[in-house]
Amino acid sequence: MQVGAIIAAGGRGKRMNAGLPKQFLAIKGHPILYYTLSTFESIGQIKEIVLVVGKDDLRFAQKEIVERYRFKKVRITEGGAERQDSVYNGLRELSPQTDIVVIHDAVRPFITKSIIEKSIHAAREYRAVGVAVPVKDTIKVVGSGNVIKNTPDRKSLWAMQTPQSFDYGLIMEAHEKARREGFYGTDDTVLVERMGLPVRVIEGAYENIKITTPEDIVIAETLIGLGYGDFRR
Repeated sequence: MQVGAIIAAGGRGKRMNAGLPKQFLAIKGHPILYYTLSTFESIGQIKEIVLVVGKDDLRFAQKEIVERYRFKKVRITEGGAERQDSVYNGLRELSPQTDIVVIHDAVRPFITKSIIEKSIHAAREYRAVGVAVPVKDTIKVVGSGNVIKNTPDRKSLWAMQTPQSFDYGLIMEAHEKARREGFYGTDDTVLVERMGLPVRVIEGAYENIKITTPEDIVIAETLIGLGYGDFRR
């Protein structure tokens, strides 16, 4: 089976308060995006990687990421107005022979090869798979006036991460249905859920953080110093 990957890197990173989109910010001398792509490129099962970036970042990403670091499997395409639009553009760029697609956020650089490979294997069996971790905190549902309405059972609550891996035909159908109906979800698994189809969850890692705020940069630098991540060093 042919496996492709989509790396969603079209965000502007407004919460980072930096002059550069967060995926291009340097940590320990390399852009965040370098670490993410390095891990995906090293996986033999993945034959092609579509990097989706904003229109204004196309040239920068080509020169400063793909060419500078000599990524062989990566090609770039332009993103859309929302993350969902960008992923759809990436899906359309993948080879027609693609069987399984792995969708990942560019700013989760600490994803491991093991989790990616488990995700691919699970997608072959279940067709739709999301990586997640059990929540550690007690979660409250809060209503108007900041009054607690109820407390869900923590055992049933998982925090979703990426990658999310799918049968290519299934996720393409899910995206096209959402586009026809003007629906936007917060991730790709919800597009399959609303088709009434099951999505399997496999356990990820708490270190698989999404770098969103300046505080996350400090955490990421610490994790790199401690040896986390499967990227080239």
